[in-house]
Amino acid sequence: MPIFSAPDGTRLAYRTLTVGEGAPLVCLPGGPMQASAYLGDLGGLSAVAGRPLVLLDLRGTGESETPADPSSYRVDRQVDDVEALRAHLGLDRIDILAHSASGDLALLYAGRYPERVRSLVLVTARARAAGIDFPLEGRREALALRSGEPWYDEVVPAFERAMSGAGTEDDWQLLDRLSYGRWDAAAAAHAAAGEDGYNEEAAQAYPGPGAFDDAAEVREVLVKLDAPVLVLAGELDPSPRPDKAAEVAALFPRGELVVQPGTAHFPWLDDPEFFGRTVGEFLSRGGA
Repeated sequence: MPIFSAPDGTRLAYRTLTVGEGAPLVCLPGGPMQASAYLGDLGGLSAVAGRPLVLLDLRGTGESETPADPSSYRVDRQVDDVEALRAHLGLDRIDILAHSASGDLALLYAGRYPERVRSLVLVTARARAAGIDFPLEGRREALALRSGEPWYDEVVPAFERAMSGAGTEDDWQLLDRLSYGRWDAAAAAHAAAGEDGYNEEAAQAYPGPGAFDDAAEVREVLVKLDAPVLVLAGELDPSPRPDKAAEVAALFPRGELVVQPGTAHFPWLDDPEFFGRTVGEFLSRGGA
């Protein structure tokens, strides 16, 4: 895997999936702090969009080096890692796709370096960096939508235990079902593989105290961001629910919301054709 150096000297890795000759799409993984391998090829997005995908392993995950200072896992302190990647790639501006928890990283990057952002694709992404959080009620709403599933009665008590803070590892594994539009062998394998790429210490530090203290200032920049922004939500996703994703899209002068039917937190797995077509058309329309 190619390697570059972060400003503090930490060596970071990324992999490139290349089909087509368009500008690279920098992809930031969620988790938080999960190795980028779980993104796969994003449902064949490179081929559909005609874009190389540059999938970054955040510090301390995947093939990237563990930093000397664990406090550097905090999300706002990783913004300059993304900027270092942009410089390493030799790009004046970058197109960013951020999934889940890395939505915060992408928003913080746009808040600090708005002139470097050509477009943003926020896929089932968080937005605490802009002062928008996703309430527990949304998760309950998403759970109710799955009442026809054969596993529903087993998941309900696991959900209640987890939300009260008494959830066991088995409970959390049961809740994986809510993250997929359909729970089948492929979804189970994806959930199990994702656990192997997760850095728990880094995940705890990622949203640590002070990470979102500048949310108001970040928001002031985002409401003026002169770049197209696609916010893609899953119809069944517990977090964010479509209404909160709409609130995120409304932040941006050129923001748009797409709710992908029948999908949850990993829409490129649930329906890769819809996902690829939607993101590819957005990038094409944006002139990116």
